[in-house]
Amino acid sequence: MRYSTAALSLFALATPLVIDALPMKRTTDPGTLLVLKFANVLEQLETEFYKEALAKFQPSDFTNAGFTSAQIPIEQFTAIASDEATHTTILEQTIQSFGEEALSTCKFDFSSVLTDVSTMAPVARLVENVGVGAYLGAAHLIQDPVILTAAASIVTVEARHQTILNILNGGNAIPQAFDLPLLPQEVLAIASPFISGCDLGIAPNPSLTVTNSGTVAAGTSLTFSSSAINGTTDGFFCQMLAGGLPFSISLPFDQCVVPDGIVGPVAVMITSDDQPLNNNARDQATTSVIAGPAMLFLDTPSTISSLIHGSNSGSSDVSTTSTISPAAASSIIASASSASPSPTDASNNAAQASSAGSGVIMGGVSMVPLPTST
Repeated sequence: MRYSTAALSLFALATPLVIDALPMKRTTDPGTLLVLKFANVLEQLETEFYKEALAKFQPSDFTNAGFTSAQIPIEQFTAIASDEATHTTILEQTIQSFGEEALSTCKFDFSSVLTDVSTMAPVARLVENVGVGAYLGAAHLIQDPVILTAAASIVTVEARHQTILNILNGGNAIPQAFDLPLLPQEVLAIASPFISGCDLGIAPNPSLTVTNSGTVAAGTSLTFSSSAINGTTDGFFCQMLAGGLPFSISLPFDQCVVPDGIVGPVAVMITSDDQPLNNNARDQATTSVIAGPAMLFLDTPSTISSLIHGSNSGSSDVSTTSTISPAAASSIIASASSASPSPTDASNNAAQASSAGSGVIMGGVSMVPLPTST
């Protein structure tokens, strides 16, 4: 098993301090302890996901999914699985060093997404992006500076996983200069369909699924389903958050069109008003959130990914989504700019990014398979 810097940092915390040969139990605040237990469950989820995936799929399954060599993804998934198992163990030991026990009753069901490699790989990408977002979104809740530093050394490793999985999915290795924080209830809106048998002490947002078929790109008009959306959607708005945007792009529910200029992961939420959501996890108003997030990944063609998937990586032959032009999308964004801070400010930030390409939809447990090369 490989031990990362994060593991060694937290291992020091997990080792009882000894003074005059008597163990001294560390103490911490309830918020930090809750974050540790929450992070441990997410690491358990990741560990079990990779364990099951590696046990199920053979090299031929990877080549059938469009990989030029099965050795590349299998090596990377194996390394990531080892890291996640280490994180799980060390977080559990750290929790025990505070006189508490990690949650051990959680059960994980990935049967709906381990059907084939073309479905599994995008879910792995989602899992790692959510993992990075979870650590970022919970950082402000950690009061213990030693734990905060150790958690930061874990999130940097999770971000390396994220980069690898972006490449393995035909996406941009580093699509944005900033990652996207996700609050605990937002993380569970995505992860909770996989989890049962344990109480994390955090109520998840209702899950949100993007129901478009095919790829999503600039100009795609998004459609949704959620248990929280069961009647009129008058007065509802969709909010798109991406790394580096100070506020979400806010659009009317029935005019939720992907704007031009965004590349990489995008979190989409449904709210009861048009006030943009703050991208600062500490200051984000959550009372208006009705459902979500669902995750979109907007990719442009990638040279490094083409070496793994072939020349068609990052592109799609067909798109069955309902689309309008990027110019029309920009017009819709401008017309929804009455709130302050305005959605236009956020869209102007997005326009400074690279031009967006096509992407895959990930919301709840509804996934679009990874396109294979032809």
